[in-house]
Amino acid sequence: MKTISVVSPCFNEEENVYACYKRVKEIFEQELPNYHLEHIFADNASTDRTVEILREIAASDSNVKVILNARNFGPFRSLFNGLRYATGDAILVFLPVDLQDPPELIPEFVRHWENGIEVVAGARANREESFLLRSCRRIFYRVVNSLSDFDIPPDVGEFQLIDRKVWHAVVSHDDHYPYIRGIIASCGFKRLIVPYTWKARKRGLSKNNLPRLIDQALNGIFSFTNAPMRFCIYVGFGIAALCFIYAAFSILASIAVPNLAPPGIMTVIVSLFFLSGVQLAFIGMLGEYVTSIHAQVRRGPIVIERETININPSE
Repeated sequence: MKTISVVSPCFNEEENVYACYKRVKEIFEQELPNYHLEHIFADNASTDRTVEILREIAASDSNVKVILNARNFGPFRSLFNGLRYATGDAILVFLPVDLQDPPELIPEFVRHWENGIEVVAGARANREESFLLRSCRRIFYRVVNSLSDFDIPPDVGEFQLIDRKVWHAVVSHDDHYPYIRGIIASCGFKRLIVPYTWKARKRGLSKNNLPRLIDQALNGIFSFTNAPMRFCIYVGFGIAALCFIYAAFSILASIAVPNLAPPGIMTVIVSLFFLSGVQLAFIGMLGEYVTSIHAQVRRGPIVIERETININPSE
């Protein structure tokens, strides 16, 4: 019997965590009876009854694994750490406990996987959220994809079913702040995109506030592209070029209109902007190397765990 692993990170989700567990279990019992379910919950140091509920679930169902973090390490780090514990033949990388990404798609994902698709990715074709948020997300996805050296499909998040060999490639990344959808895309493999509607949250409050969304967006941009550093180089050289043009214009103006400005003022202005442009260009070049070195030397535990439940030491 093949095993399907489902990873669900959570933080202060006492209103949703049991409903998530129950719904996924019902789907496997009714539509995937020939598959073994492994449901992994990664709790990010919740302060409500989430941990208590998870303990009750794990005590009654040995197929549920629980990871309790020592503190809140952020959604991406907690998810990636939970992903490491997956033992399934196929792994659903992310299923939110608020069920905004619909678990009803899991049987369809599994069928595509059985037909040889190594990455079955859900794409949020429609979103039950405000126009402003939809527009911002659409712009972000397309900016990241246009700047990356490989294809990161627009509207695709971490709601993806990946084969075991893809999982090996993903968890082999040693990244202090993993941008998981980008990591999966960078691995390649045979991929199929399934569009769906991203549902509005029914219970509880979303933990993704504006600063956290901005942080995640910047992480996605800086993790898989050096475009910001290249931008600094282009701007630097552009400013330097404009300074040359301004210097030529100043010389012609001083010839045509004597005593246009006190002596030396134009020279100071041109020199200041020229040197600033050169400095910015070289800082951008230096940033290229610093970014590459930083990506190689980042170390330390991605998450510190306080406790694990239903997880063998060998795992």
